[in-house]
Amino acid sequence: MAETRREAWRVFWSSNISKLGITLLAILVIVSLYVVFTYPLDFGLKYWNNPSHWVDYPKGVPPEWTKYFTSENVTEHRIYTIYVPSESRFVESAGLYIKRYSITFDYQYDEFPSFLSFTVFNVTFSREPPIIFLEISRPDGVSARIYTLAVPGPQEGEEAPYMRYSETPFRVFLSGDPSVAQQLSRMLKRDFDISLTPTEINTIGPEKILFGKPDVGKNFTVLKGVYRVDVVLASGDEEDSVGYVRFVVAGNVYGWVGTDSLGRDLAVGLLFGFPVALLIGVVTTTLTTAVGTSAGIISGYIGGKTDDIIQRIADIINNIPLLPILIFLIFILKPSIWLIVFLLVAFGWPGLTIIVRSMILQLRTSQLVEAEVALGASKWRIMFRHIFPQIAPFIFAQMIFATPTAILAEAALSFLGLGDPSLPTWGQILNYGFRDGGVYVGYWWWIVPPGLLIVLTAITFVFLALGLEPVVNPRLRRFK
Repeated sequence: MAETRREAWRVFWSSNISKLGITLLAILVIVSLYVVFTYPLDFGLKYWNNPSHWVDYPKGVPPEWTKYFTSENVTEHRIYTIYVPSESRFVESAGLYIKRYSITFDYQYDEFPSFLSFTVFNVTFSREPPIIFLEISRPDGVSARIYTLAVPGPQEGEEAPYMRYSETPFRVFLSGDPSVAQQLSRMLKRDFDISLTPTEINTIGPEKILFGKPDVGKNFTVLKGVYRVDVVLASGDEEDSVGYVRFVVAGNVYGWVGTDSLGRDLAVGLLFGFPVALLIGVVTTTLTTAVGTSAGIISGYIGGKTDDIIQRIADIINNIPLLPILIFLIFILKPSIWLIVFLLVAFGWPGLTIIVRSMILQLRTSQLVEAEVALGASKWRIMFRHIFPQIAPFIFAQMIFATPTAILAEAALSFLGLGDPSLPTWGQILNYGFRDGGVYVGYWWWIVPPGLLIVLTAITFVFLALGLEPVVNPRLRRFK
């Protein structure tokens, strides 16, 4: 038996298609294990389907590597987070403690940011509520205080120390805030003698005012150089503090695969799809193969009424169109990954049962089986200890070959909006892309990668099945 297995492995490994299939499968497994051990179990609900988690990410931008195919230096997405103040001092004349959180960066891009945002988390104070200022200094020496946050004071019955924005951070979308537009209007009048109303500034874009220099008319060109962002905490107690401050300069490209219309990092969602695809493919085909093989062996060997009942049930289920019935059942039930697996197994076993039965009808009259019957072996022992090993290579090859079918079926259901909403899958990402018009507006990075991953995963198991053909059917070896 060991010699037979070694010979089968030698034949399988001698094929270049087998080696390619094993390599691709190893990549799929490694990526899946990485996701399983690094992603939280509630990733879909807590992060992927939570718009607030992606609020600081650019919306619908291509991958960063696409900038190498353009002549312009496209703005990259940058998030600056500061936890410790760079300066702490007491201003005696004002009787205030000043803590300054400074962010310095060199802006050398040819495009303006897509938006700007400012976030404050966990403001803690003991007596009077502090005031937080946001100031920006430009490379041309112009500076402006563009936002002021007055932290809410103590409420009746509340005891010190008082905490604000500890559960939900305070976030300001600077590119659309009216007070920011008013401050920028004053800055333009003071430093450039340009009169623009806050409404005009919001139309132009506050990020263009902050990162640009006035040109002809109301146009602005990018002002390159070193920018400094200062977040100043002014309080009456030295122990007052801020958990962190964050300043976002949103880019026009992001990550390896870009983002969707909600700002979600598509690379993160695509990675999560690896273990989901393998789970659906392996679990579904394993259960389908186990049910179909068992029913086929019992039907072919026992015969009689048992054979008739199994075959008639198999004929009925096998002639039901799979995709329409799956759509109907999942539509009326609550979509979940386990429901999809159950339905794929329930409607996927008859085909294998019919094939296995025809093989068993030949094997049950073999000399080995007759000898076992003469020795008094039970039917169950004969079926699963002597007949099953003879068809095991074929069964294993069929299981591998059927895996892409399960993966494609789940992708089709998710593409139609009937997938498990708690788990991001490649089919769901495609569905979001088509539903939100990603195809029509040219968001190719939203459509092509999940489609390629579905095809690549399916081809992986096709290669493995093709490599197993010479093992299952030795007559094919002479053609190698």
